[in-house]
Amino acid sequence: MKAEDLDLRELLEFQPEGGLLHFAGQRALLFDAAALGLLRKELIDTLGLSGARGVLTRFGFAHGWRTAETLRRAFPWDDAGEWRRAGGRLHTLQGLVIVEGLPGQGEGGRPFAEALWHESFEAEQHLLQRGRAEAPVCWSLSGYASGYLSYSNDAEIYCVESQCVARGDSVCRFAARSRSEWGEAIEAHLPYYERDCLDETLRQTRDALAQARKRLRAQRRRLDPDTRQALDPSGIVARSASMQAVLDLARRTAQVDTTVLVTGESGVGKERVSRLIHAASPRTGGPFVPVNCGAIAPQLLESELFGHARGAFTGASSERVGLFEAAAGGTLLLDEVGELPLATQVKLLRVLQEREVRRVGENVGRPVDVRVVAATNRDLAREVREGRFREDLLYRLKVIELRIPPLRARPADVLPLARAFVAQHVERLGCPARALSPGAADLLTRYAWPGNVRELNNALERAVVVAEGERIEPADLPPEVRGETQLASPIRAPSSGAAPELVPKRPLAEVEREHILATLAANEGNRAQTALDLGIGVATLYRRLRSYRAEG
Repeated sequence: MKAEDLDLRELLEFQPEGGLLHFAGQRALLFDAAALGLLRKELIDTLGLSGARGVLTRFGFAHGWRTAETLRRAFPWDDAGEWRRAGGRLHTLQGLVIVEGLPGQGEGGRPFAEALWHESFEAEQHLLQRGRAEAPVCWSLSGYASGYLSYSNDAEIYCVESQCVARGDSVCRFAARSRSEWGEAIEAHLPYYERDCLDETLRQTRDALAQARKRLRAQRRRLDPDTRQALDPSGIVARSASMQAVLDLARRTAQVDTTVLVTGESGVGKERVSRLIHAASPRTGGPFVPVNCGAIAPQLLESELFGHARGAFTGASSERVGLFEAAAGGTLLLDEVGELPLATQVKLLRVLQEREVRRVGENVGRPVDVRVVAATNRDLAREVREGRFREDLLYRLKVIELRIPPLRARPADVLPLARAFVAQHVERLGCPARALSPGAADLLTRYAWPGNVRELNNALERAVVVAEGERIEPADLPPEVRGETQLASPIRAPSSGAAPELVPKRPLAEVEREHILATLAANEGNRAQTALDLGIGVATLYRRLRSYRAEG
Protein backbone atom coordinates (compact mmCIF):
# COMPACT_ATOMS: atom_id res chain seq x y z
CA MET A 1 0.00 0.00 0.00
CA LYS A 2 1.15 3.52 -0.80
CA ALA A 3 0.65 6.70 1.22
CA GLU A 4 -1.51 8.28 -1.49
CA ASP A 5 -3.86 5.27 -1.37
CA LEU A 6 -5.15 6.27 2.04
CA ASP A 7 -8.82 7.25 1.65
CA LEU A 8 -10.86 9.08 4.26
CA ARG A 9 -13.97 7.10 3.35
CA GLU A 10 -12.16 3.89 4.24
CA LEU A 11 -10.36 5.20 7.31
CA LEU A 12 -13.36 6.79 9.04
CA GLU A 13 -15.93 4.44 10.54
CA PHE A 14 -19.11 5.69 12.21
CA GLN A 15 -22.71 4.78 12.83
CA PRO A 16 -25.25 7.13 11.16
CA GLU A 17 -27.25 7.34 14.38
CA GLY A 18 -24.15 8.52 16.24
CA GLY A 19 -21.98 7.05 18.93
CA LEU A 20 -18.39 5.87 18.66
CA LEU A 21 -16.18 7.07 15.80
CA HIS A 22 -13.10 5.19 14.63
CA PHE A 23 -10.26 6.47 12.47
CA ALA A 24 -7.78 3.92 11.13
CA GLY A 25 -9.19 1.43 13.61
CA GLN A 26 -8.72 3.69 16.64
CA ARG A 27 -11.38 5.61 18.52
CA ALA A 28 -11.50 9.23 17.37
CA LEU A 29 -13.28 12.40 18.47
CA LEU A 30 -14.65 15.39 16.57
CA PHE A 31 -13.83 18.83 17.94
CA ASP A 32 -14.87 22.20 16.59
CA ALA A 33 -11.79 24.18 15.49
CA ALA A 34 -13.06 27.28 17.29
CA ALA A 35 -13.29 25.31 20.55
CA LEU A 36 -9.65 24.29 20.15
CA GLY A 37 -8.85 27.91 19.41
CA LEU A 38 -10.49 28.98 22.67
CA LEU A 39 -8.56 26.29 24.54
CA ARG A 40 -5.37 27.62 22.98
CA LYS A 41 -6.27 31.14 24.09
CA GLU A 42 -6.93 29.98 27.66
CA LEU A 43 -3.60 28.16 27.75
CA ILE A 44 -1.77 31.28 26.57
CA ASP A 45 -3.64 33.53 29.02
CA THR A 46 -2.92 31.13 31.90
CA LEU A 47 0.57 29.84 31.13
CA GLY A 48 1.97 32.45 28.77
CA LEU A 49 3.19 31.83 25.23
CA SER A 50 6.08 29.58 26.26
CA GLY A 51 3.98 27.45 28.60
CA ALA A 52 1.16 27.07 26.08
CA ARG A 53 3.63 26.21 23.34
CA GLY A 54 5.15 23.49 25.53
CA VAL A 55 1.77 21.88 26.29
CA LEU A 56 0.58 21.94 22.66
CA THR A 57 3.93 20.79 21.26
CA ARG A 58 4.05 17.75 23.56
CA PHE A 59 0.40 16.99 22.81
CA GLY A 60 1.15 17.08 19.08
CA PHE A 61 4.24 14.91 19.55
CA ALA A 62 2.20 12.25 21.38
CA HIS A 63 -0.48 12.42 18.68
CA GLY A 64 2.06 11.96 15.89
CA TRP A 65 3.87 9.14 17.71
CA ARG A 66 0.59 7.32 18.33
CA THR A 67 -0.53 7.76 14.71
CA ALA A 68 2.72 6.33 13.34
CA GLU A 69 2.45 3.36 15.69
CA THR A 70 -1.15 2.69 14.64
CA LEU A 71 -0.54 2.97 10.89
CA ARG A 72 2.40 0.61 11.01
CA ARG A 73 0.16 -2.21 12.21
CA ALA A 74 -3.04 -1.24 10.37
CA PHE A 75 -1.89 -1.49 6.73
CA PRO A 76 0.36 -3.69 4.57
CA TRP A 77 2.82 -1.06 3.30
CA ASP A 78 4.81 -1.58 0.11
CA ASP A 79 7.92 -0.48 2.01
CA ALA A 80 8.92 1.47 5.11
CA GLY A 81 9.29 4.65 3.07
CA GLU A 82 5.56 4.65 2.23
CA TRP A 83 4.70 4.28 5.92
CA ARG A 84 6.94 7.22 6.79
CA ARG A 85 5.41 9.40 4.08
CA ALA A 86 1.90 8.54 5.22
CA GLY A 87 2.18 10.95 8.16
CA GLY A 88 1.62 14.01 6.01
CA ARG A 89 -1.25 12.31 4.21
CA LEU A 90 -2.94 11.51 7.56
CA HIS A 91 -2.39 15.07 8.73
CA THR A 92 -4.37 16.26 5.70
CA LEU A 93 -7.15 13.66 6.00
CA GLN A 94 -7.67 14.56 9.65
CA GLY A 95 -8.47 18.16 8.62
CA LEU A 96 -5.62 19.73 10.57
CA VAL A 97 -3.71 21.11 7.61
CA ILE A 98 -3.10 20.51 3.89
CA VAL A 99 0.44 19.21 3.46
CA GLU A 100 2.35 19.89 0.25
CA GLY A 101 5.66 18.01 0.14
CA LEU A 102 8.59 19.76 -1.50
CA PRO A 103 10.82 17.99 -4.07
CA GLY A 104 14.49 17.23 -3.56
CA GLN A 105 14.22 16.38 0.11
CA GLY A 106 17.41 15.00 1.57
CA GLU A 107 19.47 15.97 -1.46
CA GLY A 108 22.43 18.34 -1.42
CA GLY A 109 22.16 19.18 2.26
CA ARG A 110 18.38 19.69 2.10
CA PRO A 111 16.27 18.48 5.08
CA PHE A 112 15.12 14.91 4.67
CA ALA A 113 11.56 16.13 5.28
CA GLU A 114 10.32 19.53 4.14
CA ALA A 115 6.82 20.72 3.26
CA LEU A 116 4.40 23.61 3.01
CA TRP A 117 1.36 23.75 5.25
CA HIS A 118 -1.80 25.25 3.76
CA GLU A 119 -4.96 26.11 5.73
CA SER A 120 -3.34 25.45 9.10
CA PHE A 121 -6.07 25.40 11.74
CA GLU A 122 -3.56 26.58 14.36
CA ALA A 123 -2.51 29.67 12.41
CA GLU A 124 -6.16 30.43 11.66
CA GLN A 125 -7.27 30.15 15.28
CA HIS A 126 -4.29 32.08 16.62
CA LEU A 127 -5.14 34.98 14.34
CA LEU A 128 -8.80 34.90 15.38
CA GLN A 129 -8.14 34.58 19.10
CA ARG A 130 -4.84 36.43 19.60
CA GLY A 131 -4.14 38.46 16.48
CA ARG A 132 -0.94 38.53 14.45
CA ALA A 133 2.00 36.71 16.03
CA GLU A 134 5.67 37.62 16.16
CA ALA A 135 6.87 34.03 15.60
CA PRO A 136 5.48 30.81 14.05
CA VAL A 137 2.59 29.34 16.06
CA CYS A 138 1.79 25.92 14.55
CA TRP A 139 3.02 24.24 17.69
CA SER A 140 0.91 21.07 17.78
CA LEU A 141 1.42 20.53 14.03
CA SER A 142 5.20 20.75 14.48
CA GLY A 143 4.95 18.38 17.45
CA TYR A 144 2.84 15.94 15.42
CA ALA A 145 5.34 15.86 12.56
CA SER A 146 8.22 15.44 15.03
CA GLY A 147 6.47 12.59 16.85
CA TYR A 148 5.47 10.75 13.67
CA LEU A 149 8.92 11.05 12.07
CA SER A 150 10.73 10.18 15.29
CA TYR A 151 8.77 6.92 15.67
CA SER A 152 8.86 5.97 11.99
CA ASN A 153 12.61 6.62 11.69
CA ASP A 154 13.56 5.31 15.13
CA ALA A 155 15.54 8.51 15.77
CA GLU A 156 15.15 11.93 17.36
CA ILE A 157 13.60 14.01 14.59
CA TYR A 158 12.55 17.59 15.16
CA CYS A 159 10.41 19.73 12.87
CA VAL A 160 10.89 23.49 12.95
CA GLU A 161 8.43 25.93 11.39
CA SER A 162 10.28 28.73 9.57
CA GLN A 163 7.30 30.55 8.00
CA CYS A 164 3.79 30.98 9.37
CA VAL A 165 0.60 32.63 8.13
CA ALA A 166 -0.11 33.86 11.66
CA ARG A 167 3.11 35.89 11.45
CA GLY A 168 2.08 37.46 8.15
CA ASP A 169 3.82 35.01 5.80
CA SER A 170 1.94 33.80 2.73
CA VAL A 171 2.23 30.13 3.75
CA CYS A 172 3.41 27.97 6.64
CA ARG A 173 6.62 26.01 6.03
CA PHE A 174 8.55 23.47 8.06
CA ALA A 175 11.74 21.45 7.80
CA ALA A 176 12.66 18.25 9.66
CA ARG A 177 16.15 17.06 10.57
CA SER A 178 17.69 14.76 13.12
CA ARG A 179 18.96 16.29 16.33
CA SER A 180 22.56 15.91 15.24
CA GLU A 181 21.89 17.51 11.84
CA TRP A 182 20.24 20.52 13.45
CA GLY A 183 23.19 21.11 15.73
CA GLU A 184 22.98 24.16 17.96
CA ALA A 185 20.04 25.54 15.95
CA ILE A 186 17.64 23.11 17.67
CA GLU A 187 18.65 23.99 21.23
CA ALA A 188 16.11 26.80 21.54
CA HIS A 189 13.28 24.43 20.55
CA LEU A 190 14.12 21.44 22.75
CA PRO A 191 12.66 22.79 26.02
CA TYR A 192 9.18 22.67 24.51
CA TYR A 193 9.45 18.90 24.11
CA GLU A 194 10.52 18.34 27.72
CA ARG A 195 8.27 17.78 30.70
CA ASP A 196 9.86 20.48 32.81
CA CYS A 197 8.96 23.11 30.22
CA LEU A 198 6.40 24.75 32.52
CA ASP A 199 8.90 25.00 35.36
CA GLU A 200 11.40 26.54 32.98
CA THR A 201 8.75 28.94 31.69
CA LEU A 202 7.89 30.07 35.20
CA ARG A 203 11.57 30.52 35.99
CA GLN A 204 12.11 32.60 32.85
CA THR A 205 9.05 34.70 33.65
CA ARG A 206 10.24 35.28 37.20
CA ASP A 207 13.69 36.29 35.99
CA ALA A 208 12.25 38.58 33.32
CA LEU A 209 10.03 40.32 35.87
CA ALA A 210 12.98 40.76 38.23
CA GLN A 211 15.06 42.29 35.45
CA ALA A 212 12.21 44.60 34.44
CA ARG A 213 11.82 45.81 38.02
CA LYS A 214 15.56 46.37 38.25
CA ARG A 215 15.57 48.42 35.03
CA LEU A 216 12.61 50.50 36.19
CA ARG A 217 14.24 51.23 39.55
CA ALA A 218 17.47 52.22 37.82
CA GLN A 219 15.61 54.45 35.39
CA ARG A 220 13.70 56.19 38.16
CA ARG A 221 16.96 56.78 40.05
CA ARG A 222 18.45 58.42 36.97
CA LEU A 223 15.50 60.79 36.66
CA ASP A 224 15.75 63.90 38.76
CA PRO A 225 13.04 64.51 41.39
CA ASP A 226 11.36 67.09 39.15
CA THR A 227 10.90 64.55 36.33
CA ARG A 228 9.81 61.75 38.68
CA GLN A 229 7.10 64.00 40.02
CA ALA A 230 5.83 64.68 36.50
CA LEU A 231 5.97 61.00 35.49
CA ASP A 232 2.47 59.56 35.09
CA PRO A 233 1.91 55.89 36.13
CA SER A 234 1.55 55.10 32.42
CA GLY A 235 5.10 56.32 31.80
CA ILE A 236 3.95 59.50 30.04
CA VAL A 237 5.49 62.71 31.36
CA ALA A 238 2.70 65.15 32.18
CA ARG A 239 3.13 68.04 34.60
CA SER A 240 0.83 70.52 32.85
CA ALA A 241 -2.80 70.56 33.90
CA SER A 242 -3.95 70.26 30.28
CA MET A 243 -2.01 67.04 29.65
CA GLN A 244 -3.01 65.55 32.98
CA ALA A 245 -6.64 66.20 32.05
CA VAL A 246 -6.13 64.35 28.74
CA LEU A 247 -4.63 61.33 30.51
CA ASP A 248 -7.39 61.27 33.09
CA LEU A 249 -10.03 61.28 30.35
CA ALA A 250 -8.11 58.58 28.47
CA ARG A 251 -8.21 56.26 31.50
CA ARG A 252 -11.91 56.79 32.04
CA THR A 253 -12.55 56.24 28.34
CA ALA A 254 -10.52 53.02 28.37
CA GLN A 255 -13.08 51.32 30.61
CA VAL A 256 -15.86 51.79 28.05
CA ASP A 257 -15.57 49.70 24.89
CA THR A 258 -16.33 52.43 22.36
CA THR A 259 -14.54 54.17 19.51
CA VAL A 260 -12.20 57.03 20.37
CA LEU A 261 -10.81 59.81 18.19
CA VAL A 262 -7.40 61.14 19.27
CA THR A 263 -6.52 64.45 17.64
CA GLY A 264 -3.55 66.76 17.78
CA GLU A 265 -0.62 68.02 15.79
CA SER A 266 2.00 65.67 14.43
CA GLY A 267 4.38 64.51 17.13
CA VAL A 268 2.27 65.33 20.20
CA GLY A 269 2.03 61.68 21.30
CA LYS A 270 -1.24 60.40 19.82
CA GLU A 271 0.01 56.82 19.60
CA ARG A 272 1.29 56.91 23.20
CA VAL A 273 -2.13 57.99 24.43
CA SER A 274 -3.78 55.33 22.24
CA ARG A 275 -1.54 52.67 23.81
CA LEU A 276 -2.54 53.98 27.23
CA ILE A 277 -6.21 53.47 26.32
CA HIS A 278 -5.45 49.88 25.31
CA ALA A 279 -3.30 49.16 28.39
CA ALA A 280 -5.91 50.57 30.79
CA SER A 281 -8.81 48.71 29.14
CA PRO A 282 -10.16 45.18 29.69
CA ARG A 283 -8.58 44.35 26.31
CA THR A 284 -5.03 44.77 27.59
CA GLY A 285 -4.40 41.03 27.20
CA GLY A 286 -5.17 41.22 23.47
CA PRO A 287 -3.03 42.65 20.68
CA PHE A 288 -2.49 46.34 20.00
CA VAL A 289 -2.27 46.71 16.21
CA PRO A 290 -1.32 50.15 14.85
CA VAL A 291 -1.69 50.92 11.15
CA ASN A 292 -0.71 54.16 9.41
CA CYS A 293 -3.49 54.72 6.90
CA GLY A 294 -1.40 57.26 4.99
CA ALA A 295 1.56 54.90 4.52
CA ILE A 296 -0.33 52.21 2.57
CA ALA A 297 -1.04 52.53 -1.15
CA PRO A 298 -4.77 53.19 -1.73
CA GLN A 299 -5.14 50.13 -3.94
CA LEU A 300 -3.80 47.90 -1.13
CA LEU A 301 -5.50 49.58 1.81
CA GLU A 302 -8.74 47.57 1.75
CA SER A 303 -6.83 44.30 1.52
CA GLU A 304 -4.64 45.30 4.48
CA LEU A 305 -7.57 46.36 6.65
CA PHE A 306 -10.19 43.77 5.74
CA GLY A 307 -8.16 40.91 4.20
CA HIS A 308 -8.77 39.20 0.87
CA ALA A 309 -9.82 35.86 -0.52
CA ARG A 310 -7.57 33.72 -2.67
CA GLY A 311 -7.79 34.84 -6.29
CA ALA A 312 -9.56 38.11 -5.40
CA PHE A 313 -7.10 40.00 -7.61
CA THR A 314 -3.86 39.47 -9.49
CA GLY A 315 -1.20 38.30 -7.07
CA ALA A 316 -3.65 37.08 -4.40
CA SER A 317 -2.27 33.54 -4.45
CA SER A 318 -3.60 32.77 -0.95
CA GLU A 319 -6.18 34.20 1.38
CA ARG A 320 -5.02 36.93 3.77
CA VAL A 321 -6.26 37.91 7.18
CA GLY A 322 -6.86 41.66 7.47
CA LEU A 323 -5.74 43.86 10.33
CA PHE A 324 -9.26 44.00 11.78
CA GLU A 325 -9.20 40.23 12.23
CA ALA A 326 -5.57 40.26 13.36
CA ALA A 327 -6.52 42.66 16.18
CA ALA A 328 -9.32 40.39 17.44
CA GLY A 329 -9.75 40.69 21.18
CA GLY A 330 -7.58 43.81 21.27
CA THR A 331 -7.31 47.32 19.90
CA LEU A 332 -6.80 48.55 16.33
CA LEU A 333 -5.26 52.02 15.97
CA LEU A 334 -6.15 53.70 12.67
CA ASP A 335 -3.42 56.33 12.65
CA GLU A 336 -3.82 59.23 10.20
CA VAL A 337 -7.42 58.19 9.58
CA GLY A 338 -7.95 61.47 7.70
CA GLU A 339 -5.86 60.04 4.84
CA LEU A 340 -8.41 57.32 4.02
CA PRO A 341 -9.94 57.52 0.51
CA LEU A 342 -13.69 58.12 0.43
CA ALA A 343 -14.36 54.63 -0.95
CA THR A 344 -12.58 53.04 1.99
CA GLN A 345 -14.35 55.37 4.43
CA VAL A 346 -17.69 53.89 3.34
CA LYS A 347 -16.52 50.35 4.07
CA LEU A 348 -14.94 51.37 7.37
CA LEU A 349 -18.24 52.90 8.45
CA ARG A 350 -20.02 49.65 7.70
CA VAL A 351 -17.47 47.65 9.71
CA LEU A 352 -17.91 49.95 12.71
CA GLN A 353 -21.69 49.73 12.52
CA GLU A 354 -22.07 46.01 11.77
CA ARG A 355 -19.02 44.79 13.75
CA GLU A 356 -18.06 42.50 10.89
CA VAL A 357 -15.63 42.62 7.98
CA ARG A 358 -16.01 41.37 4.45
CA ARG A 359 -12.75 40.33 2.84
CA VAL A 360 -12.02 41.54 -0.67
CA GLY A 361 -13.43 38.94 -3.05
CA GLU A 362 -15.88 37.46 -0.53
CA ASN A 363 -19.62 37.98 -0.05
CA VAL A 364 -19.85 36.70 3.51
CA GLY A 365 -19.22 38.91 6.53
CA ARG A 366 -16.93 37.77 9.33
CA PRO A 367 -17.66 38.98 12.89
CA VAL A 368 -14.83 40.92 14.54
CA ASP A 369 -14.35 41.74 18.19
CA VAL A 370 -12.03 44.72 18.17
CA ARG A 371 -11.92 48.19 19.66
CA VAL A 372 -11.10 50.96 17.21
CA VAL A 373 -9.08 54.02 18.15
CA ALA A 374 -8.56 56.58 15.36
CA ALA A 375 -5.94 59.31 15.34
CA THR A 376 -5.33 62.25 13.04
CA ASN A 377 -3.53 65.58 12.86
CA ARG A 378 -6.13 66.93 10.44
CA ASP A 379 -9.15 69.05 11.27
CA LEU A 380 -11.78 66.48 10.29
CA ALA A 381 -14.63 68.99 10.63
CA ARG A 382 -12.95 71.12 7.97
CA GLU A 383 -12.31 67.99 5.87
CA VAL A 384 -16.06 67.26 6.05
CA ARG A 385 -16.93 70.79 4.91
CA GLU A 386 -14.54 70.47 1.98
CA GLY A 387 -15.93 67.08 0.96
CA ARG A 388 -12.86 64.97 1.77
CA PHE A 389 -14.24 63.12 4.79
CA ARG A 390 -17.64 61.58 5.45
CA GLU A 391 -19.68 63.34 8.11
CA ASP A 392 -21.35 60.11 9.28
CA LEU A 393 -17.96 58.43 9.72
CA LEU A 394 -16.70 61.40 11.73
CA TYR A 395 -19.63 61.10 14.13
CA ARG A 396 -19.06 57.34 14.40
CA LEU A 397 -15.39 57.80 15.25
CA LYS A 398 -15.90 60.82 17.46
CA VAL A 399 -17.93 59.11 20.17
CA ILE A 400 -15.22 60.35 22.52
CA GLU A 401 -12.56 62.80 21.36
CA LEU A 402 -9.22 63.31 23.07
CA ARG A 403 -7.47 66.49 21.94
CA ILE A 404 -3.80 66.49 22.84
CA PRO A 405 -2.44 70.02 23.18
CA PRO A 406 0.76 70.93 21.32
CA LEU A 407 3.96 71.16 23.32
CA ARG A 408 4.12 74.93 22.98
CA ALA A 409 0.79 75.14 24.83
CA ARG A 410 2.13 73.17 27.80
CA PRO A 411 5.58 74.61 28.52
CA ALA A 412 5.58 73.04 31.99
CA ASP A 413 6.15 69.66 30.31
CA VAL A 414 9.23 70.65 28.28
CA LEU A 415 11.99 70.25 30.87
CA PRO A 416 10.58 67.09 32.54
CA LEU A 417 10.24 65.53 29.08
CA ALA A 418 13.73 66.64 28.11
CA ARG A 419 15.29 65.11 31.22
CA ALA A 420 13.40 61.86 30.71
CA PHE A 421 14.58 61.67 27.09
CA VAL A 422 18.17 62.33 28.13
CA ALA A 423 18.01 59.45 30.63
CA GLN A 424 16.49 57.11 28.02
CA HIS A 425 19.06 57.92 25.34
CA VAL A 426 21.98 57.63 27.77
CA GLU A 427 20.84 54.13 28.69
CA ARG A 428 20.04 53.01 25.14
CA LEU A 429 23.19 54.40 23.52
CA GLY A 430 25.51 53.50 26.37
CA CYS A 431 26.78 57.08 26.71
CA PRO A 432 28.12 58.63 29.92
CA ALA A 433 25.53 60.31 32.13
CA ARG A 434 24.43 63.71 30.87
CA ALA A 435 22.64 66.65 32.48
CA LEU A 436 21.18 69.82 31.00
CA SER A 437 23.17 72.98 31.55
CA PRO A 438 21.20 76.13 32.53
CA GLY A 439 21.83 77.59 29.08
CA ALA A 440 20.54 74.49 27.30
CA ALA A 441 17.48 74.32 29.56
CA ASP A 442 16.74 77.97 28.81
CA LEU A 443 16.90 77.37 25.06
CA LEU A 444 14.60 74.36 25.34
CA THR A 445 11.94 76.35 27.17
CA ARG A 446 12.13 79.29 24.75
CA TYR A 447 11.85 77.26 21.54
CA ALA A 448 8.36 76.86 20.03
CA TRP A 449 8.75 73.11 19.12
CA PRO A 450 6.75 72.99 15.87
CA GLY A 451 7.50 69.26 15.74
CA ASN A 452 6.23 68.82 19.31
CA VAL A 453 7.40 65.94 21.53
CA ARG A 454 8.89 64.00 18.61
CA GLU A 455 11.13 66.93 17.71
CA LEU A 456 12.16 67.36 21.35
CA ASN A 457 13.07 63.68 21.57
CA ASN A 458 15.19 63.83 18.41
CA ALA A 459 16.90 67.02 19.58
CA LEU A 460 17.89 65.43 22.89
CA GLU A 461 19.15 62.26 21.20
CA ARG A 462 21.44 64.43 19.07
CA ALA A 463 22.59 66.34 22.12
CA VAL A 464 23.41 63.16 24.05
CA VAL A 465 25.52 61.91 21.15
CA VAL A 466 27.50 65.09 20.42
CA ALA A 467 27.99 66.35 23.99
CA GLU A 468 31.62 66.10 25.12
CA GLY A 469 31.28 66.63 28.85
CA GLU A 470 28.89 65.62 31.57
CA ARG A 471 26.52 68.43 30.68
CA ILE A 472 24.57 69.22 27.53
CA GLU A 473 25.50 72.73 26.46
CA PRO A 474 23.62 75.06 24.08
CA ALA A 475 26.10 74.22 21.30
CA ASP A 476 25.03 70.54 21.51
CA LEU A 477 21.43 71.35 20.55
CA PRO A 478 20.23 71.48 16.90
CA PRO A 479 20.77 74.81 15.08
CA GLU A 480 17.07 75.60 14.89
CA VAL A 481 16.73 75.30 18.66
CA ARG A 482 19.67 77.69 19.04
CA GLY A 483 17.98 80.13 16.65
CA GLU A 484 20.55 79.76 13.87
CA THR A 485 18.19 78.66 11.06
CA GLN A 486 14.91 79.87 9.63
CA LEU A 487 13.16 77.03 11.50
CA ALA A 488 14.00 78.70 14.79
CA SER A 489 11.39 79.67 17.35
CA PRO A 490 9.65 82.95 16.60
CA ILE A 491 10.92 84.19 19.96
CA ARG A 492 14.42 84.37 18.49
CA ALA A 493 15.84 86.73 15.90
CA PRO A 494 17.96 85.30 13.09
CA SER A 495 21.56 84.88 14.13
CA SER A 496 24.13 87.14 12.50
CA GLY A 497 27.15 85.56 14.09
CA ALA A 498 28.44 82.38 15.61
CA ALA A 499 26.24 82.70 18.70
CA PRO A 500 22.51 83.40 18.65
CA GLU A 501 21.18 86.61 20.11
CA LEU A 502 17.85 87.05 21.81
CA VAL A 503 15.40 89.61 20.52
CA PRO A 504 14.98 92.67 22.75
CA LYS A 505 13.28 91.89 26.03
CA ARG A 506 9.49 92.12 26.03
CA PRO A 507 7.08 92.60 28.92
CA LEU A 508 5.67 89.33 30.27
CA ALA A 509 2.10 90.60 29.83
CA GLU A 510 2.73 91.15 26.12
CA VAL A 511 4.13 87.64 25.64
CA GLU A 512 1.21 86.18 27.60
CA ARG A 513 -1.35 88.05 25.53
CA GLU A 514 0.23 86.91 22.28
CA HIS A 515 0.28 83.30 23.44
CA ILE A 516 -3.34 83.30 24.65
CA LEU A 517 -4.66 84.87 21.45
CA ALA A 518 -2.61 82.45 19.30
CA THR A 519 -3.98 79.46 21.22
CA LEU A 520 -7.53 80.79 20.88
CA ALA A 521 -7.06 81.20 17.13
CA ALA A 522 -5.63 77.67 16.82
CA ASN A 523 -8.80 76.37 18.54
CA GLU A 524 -11.01 78.37 16.16
CA GLY A 525 -12.47 80.47 18.98
CA ASN A 526 -13.32 77.52 21.24
CA ARG A 527 -12.75 79.10 24.64
CA ALA A 528 -13.33 76.00 26.74
CA GLN A 529 -10.68 74.07 24.80
CA THR A 530 -8.34 77.08 24.88
CA ALA A 531 -8.61 77.27 28.66
CA LEU A 532 -7.89 73.54 28.85
CA ASP A 533 -4.83 73.87 26.61
CA LEU A 534 -3.51 76.82 28.61
CA GLY A 535 -4.08 75.11 31.95
CA ILE A 536 -6.26 77.93 33.31
CA GLY A 537 -9.91 78.26 34.25
CA VAL A 538 -12.51 79.41 31.75
CA ALA A 539 -13.39 82.38 33.98
CA THR A 540 -9.73 83.42 34.01
CA LEU A 541 -9.61 83.23 30.21
CA TYR A 542 -12.75 85.41 29.91
CA ARG A 543 -11.22 88.05 32.19
CA ARG A 544 -8.03 88.10 30.10
CA LEU A 545 -9.98 88.49 26.87
CA ARG A 546 -12.14 91.29 28.29
CA SER A 547 -9.02 93.16 29.37
CA TYR A 548 -7.52 92.78 25.89
CA ARG A 549 -10.67 94.21 24.29
CA ALA A 550 -10.61 97.12 26.75
CA GLU A 551 -6.99 97.81 25.82
CA GLY A 552 -7.96 97.96 22.16
